[in-house]
Amino acid sequence: MRLTVAQALVRFLSQQHSSRDGVEHRLVEGCFGIFGHGNVAGIGQALAAQGAGTSSALPYYLARNEQAMVHTAVGFARMRNRLSTFACTSSIGPGATNMVTGAALATINRIPVLLLPGDIFATRVANPVLQELEDPRSLDVSVNDAFRPVSRYFDRINRPEQLPSALMQAMRVLTDPAETGAVTLALPQDVQAESFDWPAELFEHRVWHVARPVPEPAALERALELIRSAERPLIVAGGGVIYSEAWDALRAFSAEYGVPVAETQAGKGALPWDSPLSVGAIGHTGTAAANELARSADLVIGIGTRYSDFTTASRTLFGRARFLNINVTAFDAAKNGAVMLVADARAALEALRPDGWRAPASWTSHAASLAASWWSFRAGPSLTQEAVLEDLREVMHPTDVVVNAAGSMPGDLHRLWKVSDAKGYHVEYGYSCMGYEIAGGLGVKLAAPAREVFVLVGDGSYLMMAQEIATAVQEGMKLVIVLVDNHGFASIGNLSESVGAQRLGTAYRLRGASGELDGVYVPVDLAANAASLGADVLRADDRESLRAALTKAREAVRTTVVYVETVPGGSAPSSGAWWDVPVAQQPGEIYDRYQQAKRDQHPYL
Repeated sequence: MRLTVAQALVRFLSQQHSSRDGVEHRLVEGCFGIFGHGNVAGIGQALAAQGAGTSSALPYYLARNEQAMVHTAVGFARMRNRLSTFACTSSIGPGATNMVTGAALATINRIPVLLLPGDIFATRVANPVLQELEDPRSLDVSVNDAFRPVSRYFDRINRPEQLPSALMQAMRVLTDPAETGAVTLALPQDVQAESFDWPAELFEHRVWHVARPVPEPAALERALELIRSAERPLIVAGGGVIYSEAWDALRAFSAEYGVPVAETQAGKGALPWDSPLSVGAIGHTGTAAANELARSADLVIGIGTRYSDFTTASRTLFGRARFLNINVTAFDAAKNGAVMLVADARAALEALRPDGWRAPASWTSHAASLAASWWSFRAGPSLTQEAVLEDLREVMHPTDVVVNAAGSMPGDLHRLWKVSDAKGYHVEYGYSCMGYEIAGGLGVKLAAPAREVFVLVGDGSYLMMAQEIATAVQEGMKLVIVLVDNHGFASIGNLSESVGAQRLGTAYRLRGASGELDGVYVPVDLAANAASLGADVLRADDRESLRAALTKAREAVRTTVVYVETVPGGSAPSSGAWWDVPVAQQPGEIYDRYQQAKRDQHPYL
């Protein structure tokens, strides 16, 4: 079958499927693309030839920013529990390197995305081409080499004959829960347009089975022995619980054996917030309930978590506890000197049967009491960020999805948000990437069009990447975007002050008479900007008008932005957990506090 390399690629991707538990899914459900001289005559021509409609073999979607389209693919894949994803194609040069941040985000979060950046001429006949990086050490270097450290698989297709084997490896990584992340196939622009005779079997319907590895018997016995010896066990549920769809197994295990469950950002929703033994968020942005239990636990059972510094409070939270780590990836299972149980989260929970054992009733009742006390918090009457979240949750339905990423909002969500549905909470905090929110929310809506999707975005993130509002409008995909304006980088402002940097560069103010950035707020109308991108806009200036605007936005049929200015402060109890951000080594109270906190760090060996 004679096709160009790009045509062969498009045809191949349209025939790939994933399967888990006997249910088959399209593996690559479409392609986002922004075209230029690195891909317009290759992948662009191939997509045009097969048609760009949503019923095409590989539907095409137009994005506005290359980084954003990777975020959208990540949001889609995460919402689909990593069983389906999108491809993203760009031109060479800045179009390609714009995707590097998205690749890092995908790989850090263990989310599959397929990236197809254009590349320089393989034949080199026209070099140096527009936007080419010339490296005097080697002519085979291009800017796409920046993808290597942030991709789980990287290849450059310099000859048509290389494509089939590269595609097989790419699909293997996309569908392997232990290996998945960004997959990058760099495509020289001349090779994309080159014709070749392909074997017909390359384009046959192909199913990639997503495994549920079961525990090795000896490892299972070691895990059971450790559990039976525990008197104060605590489960830390991570994203692996969600992706494995292990929430029912976790609920059953927790209830039967009396083990409290705390949640990471990626694992939030693993148990409904009002489950008897759900103690909420863990770590630096955690609840006081979960963190008090963590400090006194003698066994921490980590399920599907990679133990980020926020989860462990920079290794100061868990004291002298022993660790049992259940993870599909040995790399993560080995962390903290743990007893390792390398297995799928659901398969492991179903196999773990410590018959005759249950956590002491005093520990279980203590956990339930701490959780009940925490969840009794209510925000005050002022229009603080906490109040916005409280009002929003009253408006949202249990199956609606909240989407957020960087700043102070993820911390408030992690501590305070009450999740009832396992797929109702979507906060990107592995890379904590400003600008993810709207693009990621678009991916969530693509993956679950029947759900209402509420995107929470601060003014700092909004100003970095708001343009995918236009994509949502173009595609007729309704989002509710809650735009919270606090006139700067409030989260970093608080951190800056705590380490002695005096909030430098964290407020959006005009330069004053003193020459400092201490004048009035910059007169930017973000609500008008959102309207200019095609969204309907509602403004709220108190809690009553906010609830009315949120209710109206949920009932709307078009993408709607609810704009609200918040007041600083809040009254939520502290998590009581530390985060290690080095401070200047100079005498003073700030450095003394830092040194004191460092003494509580554990090597977990």
